[in-house]
Formats: sequence, C-alpha cells, structure tokens
Amino acid sequence: MSPSRLSSLEPLTIDHWRWQPFLDHACAALEPFGLQPYPIEPEFLLQTSETGSKSKPIHVTTATWACSSTKLRQIRAACVEAGSAASVLNFVINPLTTYDLPFFGADLVTLPAGHLLALDLQPALKSDRDHTEKVWSRLLPIFERWQECLPHGGPIPEEAQPYFSPGFLWTRIPLGAEGDALIDEVVMPAFQDYLNLYLELVDSAETVEPDRSEALLAGQRRYTTYRAEKDPARGMLTRFHGSEWTEEYIHGVLFDLDKNRT
Repeated sequence: MSPSRLSSLEPLTIDHWRWQPFLDHACAALEPFGLQPYPIEPEFLLQTSETGSKSKPIHVTTATWACSSTKLRQIRAACVEAGSAASVLNFVINPLTTYDLPFFGADLVTLPAGHLLALDLQPALKSDRDHTEKVWSRLLPIFERWQECLPHGGPIPEEAQPYFSPGFLWTRIPLGAEGDALIDEVVMPAFQDYLNLYLELVDSAETVEPDRSEALLAGQRRYTTYRAEKDPARGMLTRFHGSEWTEEYIHGVLFDLDKNRT
C-alpha cells in the first residue's frame, strides 16, 4: 500500500485483515453516490510500527480511507491490523448539516479478549422527534431482528447515552469458531441492513432551512467533541504510534468537524 493509493477512491486492502469484507461491502454500496476524495494528510493515510516483545514483534498497520459526496461531509474508515494484538474497523459517515440525517457508525474490534462490535445510526439531536422518529421507526425492526441473535455487550455509560439511538446494536463475542460464525452469519448481514437503511435515508434526504442546519451543526459538534474526548482507541493508538500522532489523528482526521467544515 502507498499514500497515493490510499488518497484515491480505489479500494483499500490490508493483508490478513479480519474486517476487509465489511469495508469492501461499504465501498461498493457507496459507489452510486458520486464519491469524491476527502483530504487527509499523508502521515495519516498509512502509518506502520511494531508492538509486542523484541523476540516476538508484531507488525502494526494503521490506514485511513476517506471520501465525501454531495450530501455526506465525510465518509471514513480507520483501519488497524496488528495480528494477535488488535484488528479494527471504525467506519463512520458524517452527513452535511444541510440535510437532516443521523451519523452512521460501525465499530468492529478484535482484541485478545474477544470481539467488541457496535452498529448504530447515531442522532445529532436525540431529543428532537423530527430528527429521530423517521429513522428509529425504520431502524428498530432491524435492531430487534439481529439483537436476539447476539449476546448483549453490557451497559453503556450514562454520559454516552445521548449519542446513541434505541437501535444501538452492541455485542461482545468470543474468539474462535463460535465468534467467527456469528460475525459471518449475524454481524455481516446486520451491518448490511444498517448501512442499506442509512443510504436509503441519504438518497431521499432534502435540504433543510438555515436555522435547522445550525441546530444540526450544534448537535454534530457536541457529538464529535464527546467522541474525540472519549475515544476508546486512544490508548491503543498511542501505544502503537505515540501520543502526538494519535492526538492529531483523533482531532484532525477522525473527528475533524470544525477543522474541515464545508
């Protein structure tokens, strides 16, 4: 892989990466939306390092794929492959605030203790019924269909609850054959259903009035500020690539609303 390739709209491929089929599906599903490259500084497109012991080093690859469209400010995948230490896909779609849309969020994480997997259409204005009812009425049947097939991931912190919908699909599953089967037979089709619904919402979205756009922008800022402050990947990325790179990556790439507002 090279930064010049990653900055294009060509598919991103990482050797031996557990989550490659998910990213491939998302890229294919987004193709009809007229994607354009999204600006990412070269040092964040591809970063490599080593972790583990001197006798048994583990190669780490962290790569970023990003694009935009006429209705979506930033579509980005943050990808980590570190062998037995970690395998991660954080895939987020940030809509333009001229459209009344939620965020799309998928966190697919493999750590030595197991898989941590989350899907949601995350609201910018959770208490606003105009923003949420048209989404949640369609999302909840999808959530209920797949939730019963997966163990629950446990409670989420009270401070985080405003940033998740009632259709937040969150699970912890074991490593090994049982977990692999759940990923292939349940998590993948759930991911497809959540993304398909989101893209249907995008396709039908119409522009909103300026005052509504400002309210959505304020909600998005609250969300991205919270996510940047509480990013659970901070410790892992710092261990792999150092604190300075990690903080610039979190604030300047992953949650860059104010830096790259369009």
